[in-house]
Amino acid sequence: MAEPSRRNVLLITVDQWRGDCVGAWGHPLVRTPAIDRLVAEGTSFRRHWANAVPCGPSRASLYTGLYAMNHRSVLNGTPLDARFTNVALEARAAGYEPALFGYTDTSVDPRTVGPDDPRLRTYEGVLPGFDPVCDLPSEPLGPWLDWLAERGHEVDHEHPHRIYDPADVEVPVGRGATWRPARYGADETETAFLTGRALDWLEERARQRRPWFAHVSYLRPHPPYLVPSPWHDAYDPADIAPFVGAPTREAEGAIHPIAAVATTMVGVAGAPEDELDRRQLRATYYGMMGEVDAQLGRLLDGLDELGQADDTLVVLTADHGDLAGDHWLIEKLGWWDEAYSVPMVVRDPTAPPAARGRHVEATTEHVDVTPTVVDWLGRDVPEACDGRSLLPFLSGTGQAPARWRTDAHMEWDFRDPVAHTGEDAFGITMDECGLAVQRGPRWTYVHLAAEALPDLLFDRSVDPHLQHDLVADPDHAGVLADQARRLLSWRMRHADRTHTGTLLGPHGPHHRVDPRVG
Repeated sequence: MAEPSRRNVLLITVDQWRGDCVGAWGHPLVRTPAIDRLVAEGTSFRRHWANAVPCGPSRASLYTGLYAMNHRSVLNGTPLDARFTNVALEARAAGYEPALFGYTDTSVDPRTVGPDDPRLRTYEGVLPGFDPVCDLPSEPLGPWLDWLAERGHEVDHEHPHRIYDPADVEVPVGRGATWRPARYGADETETAFLTGRALDWLEERARQRRPWFAHVSYLRPHPPYLVPSPWHDAYDPADIAPFVGAPTREAEGAIHPIAAVATTMVGVAGAPEDELDRRQLRATYYGMMGEVDAQLGRLLDGLDELGQADDTLVVLTADHGDLAGDHWLIEKLGWWDEAYSVPMVVRDPTAPPAARGRHVEATTEHVDVTPTVVDWLGRDVPEACDGRSLLPFLSGTGQAPARWRTDAHMEWDFRDPVAHTGEDAFGITMDECGLAVQRGPRWTYVHLAAEALPDLLFDRSVDPHLQHDLVADPDHAGVLADQARRLLSWRMRHADRTHTGTLLGPHGPHHRVDPRVG
């Protein structure tokens, strides 16, 4: 094992944070002073995309650098194959002891553990390589609930999510169903608790003068849509901009059979029917962002006070977005931009001054995160990685490497091995329950695995909110054929290449590694 350098890594993820919700990037309402500070001091990747939804598949891509078509951990609960390396294992190989604060939503490979291993009974396992200093999965929330109990709160460990029952107060006129505040204070949230644990650990590391690698993985602003005072009333529903999508739930559902099913799944994917409640949900979501941003500021301040900022790479992103009422939907699913577009900011203390405040417009993806961190640690990027290091964007010129991608690629698998919901709804098999999105400069093309379900084609130059499907329009047959060809070529270029660059011969194995392209 190599000795670590003086370099530290702080990898921060927030959960379900839309890419348009950053104050410094021009959002007309959302205020994010801590993220704005990172934007000013680092490099912003303005067109950054999660490669899959929901949480587990997206994080698998982020941590391994692999597209979902390669890592195949396609659901919350689908095992992540143990043969893959990841950002924590690579950091360990560089001499670090990567610490986790929060969760990774990693489902253990059942071939690596015994039949009675408790990890087989949850999808919220810990990514191999991480030391779970403060493991805080969304259920049972044990460490946070214990901490709240010490502070005098009544908690129910058998029903942990009762902690999210809102305060019993009357909702005022002009506010909607999710306005009521949490029963705990703004300094008692999961985010505040986790930040405190991380700062305690960082203080100890600074005292020992030991290089460190920390992953702080915040649960919020993931639902439930609830936040303490004063954040619950930080935004007025009347100020919320009009929602993106069709004017009615029925019109949105008419675009595609999947949309028709999704928009009616009230409580799972369907947005509130009442307009005030829908606006309040968005306002509450913004308030949740404000609460998280306040704790991000506390974490960054602590890094400064400990004298660690000048030695620390800070990477901030989200696992995926949230439709938050757009398209008559909440949560994350489908082919809609709002589910996949996420913030990405990197503050590299070794970067030249020109990189400070730089905004990159090239298309970047979650598969680039692990290559970037590994590259910054001075190690070779694992050959299997589908992504590429973003460090060239942090250099003096900030130019994209040769043959950089122009399209983002996202995947959503809606199979259900237990209830068979999607399979039964459409009369298809599990392996047909998947779609791939190719989002280029102009066109969004959605390819469905099931031939029984139609593909989709949108021209965002005239239809930015994906309302007018052109897949059956004969005038766009040539565009459709070209998009399908390009998607197939992309998938072929990113097929597993574990041994494809190796050739055996009289002189033994010869191995060549070509860079990823496109």
